[in-house]
Amino acid sequence: MKAVLSLSSLGLRKAVEEIKPYQPGKFAEDIIDNFPNHEIVKLASNENPYGPYTNAIRSMQEEVNNLNKYPDTSFKILRELLGTVHSISPDCICLSHGAEGMLQTIGKCFLSESDEVIIPDATYSLYNEISKIMGAKIVLSPLKDYCIDMEAIVSRITPQTKLIWLANPNNPTGTIVNKVYLDHLLEAIPSTSWVILDEAYAEFSDYNTLPDRVRLIQEGKRLISVRTFSKAYGLAGARLGYAIADEKIITAINTVSEPFNANRIAIAGALASIRDDQSTMQDTIAKIKKERFKTEEHLKRMGLRVIPSHANFVLFEVPFDADEVCDELLQQGIILRSCSAWGYDHAIRVTIGMTHEMEVFRKALENTLNMLEQKKGR
Repeated sequence: MKAVLSLSSLGLRKAVEEIKPYQPGKFAEDIIDNFPNHEIVKLASNENPYGPYTNAIRSMQEEVNNLNKYPDTSFKILRELLGTVHSISPDCICLSHGAEGMLQTIGKCFLSESDEVIIPDATYSLYNEISKIMGAKIVLSPLKDYCIDMEAIVSRITPQTKLIWLANPNNPTGTIVNKVYLDHLLEAIPSTSWVILDEAYAEFSDYNTLPDRVRLIQEGKRLISVRTFSKAYGLAGARLGYAIADEKIITAINTVSEPFNANRIAIAGALASIRDDQSTMQDTIAKIKKERFKTEEHLKRMGLRVIPSHANFVLFEVPFDADEVCDELLQQGIILRSCSAWGYDHAIRVTIGMTHEMEVFRKALENTLNMLEQKKGR
């Protein structure tokens, strides 16, 4: 009989035993056998339904012929293009396998067991796991009415604070930080602390609502911006992210990163997206924002509370248990994300999909809530 090994008997670090695997939203493949003749509407993972774009696809297909060669480790051309996009020197930009890869590397660069990190208590879960695996002490800061409370974060700063993780817009709430309060936060942190500004969904926000990350970095503020090609660029499966920071920090990140830490296919898609697909991307962003507004208005007319979103998803409250509502919709082939894991037992996050997908979602949600109301005798 084979012996069952416990994690502690495998020689793993204690921190590895304590972390939880990342739980993504369900994939269509998970339920496709139950719906062989019907379209599955997946609105759980904040993917861009319109990507990748035409020129990106063509460039990625052509790049397949070069997969026998390592990519250029300097990633010079893409960094120069990104420097132009963000009006900053390409020496202040480095690439990674997805934004997650960059976040992991930042954790390796900065965190030791004696350090503290501050994390909003309802945000992207990877911040917690990265910090935990590096042995740092996690200090949670509560949100205030679904918004990151910057004053609460400032009140938790100590001389041991090393990183403050901020998603802007925040996932799962879709809310943004106040620009003025971010300036105050950057003034309040110790000289050895850094704010990590995860801007995965920034392209879906109005530009004037976002902090001027480049100005802050060029002024010497202790800020690192993390961006991705997964959302607005529609390249989630290509796994390509990047950071914008002071040149010395970029050098440190590149030193700690694995060699060739971005693949040729992703780079080809990113280059084409920036050079040739900009108008398509801007049209797509406008389309998603229009559908987001339509969805928010419809949910309000249903009498549901909606949290105004600056991302490509919307968080809303339901009068029943969110897990129950999502399970009922799953039986109809509609995949949403319950927010119970973040402590919001009556909140659901819906990704903005194509127009016909959102129509299916809205109709199914109405029917499901009506059914549950009758079932529970309300």
